[in-house]
Amino acid sequence: MNPRRKKRLGLILALVIGISSTIGLMLYALNQNMDLFYTPTELVNGKPDGSKPEVGQRLRIGGMVVVGSVKRDSDSLRISFKVEDVGPQVTVTYDGILPDLFREGQGIVAQGVLVNATTVEAHEVLAKHDEEYMPPEIAEALKKTHEPLQYSDQQTEGSVQ
Repeated sequence: MNPRRKKRLGLILALVIGISSTIGLMLYALNQNMDLFYTPTELVNGKPDGSKPEVGQRLRIGGMVVVGSVKRDSDSLRISFKVEDVGPQVTVTYDGILPDLFREGQGIVAQGVLVNATTVEAHEVLAKHDEEYMPPEIAEALKKTHEPLQYSDQQTEGSVQ
């Protein structure tokens, strides 16, 4: 092999190794930062493919807050509540201020770390709302500006004829 081909081969080999290591490091970093979403049933029983989260794994859990399960600590902002879907319940603990839309019977998504098989220590709680949600200020303004027209019985009868 002549020196020119050796130089090209070395350059191509170095380029392939560099690109491969860059892609490998990117995939490793993305895998470390990925938060998987689970429902309470999937968290306890596992996903359909058989995978279950491990203790200490970062994850997101979503479901409905069980009515009567919210317990607040009187000395701090610590709160615990149960979340369910159609199956088992999972306890979520959180230390912080909850969103305004949070309440019992409401859908939430909590992001945190799995403490044990049925407990998640959340560092963020998001309250979900339905598509008909409207902030109270806007609802009040719409009520004031768009009063329905009131017709008396005489006007209605006359307009029907």
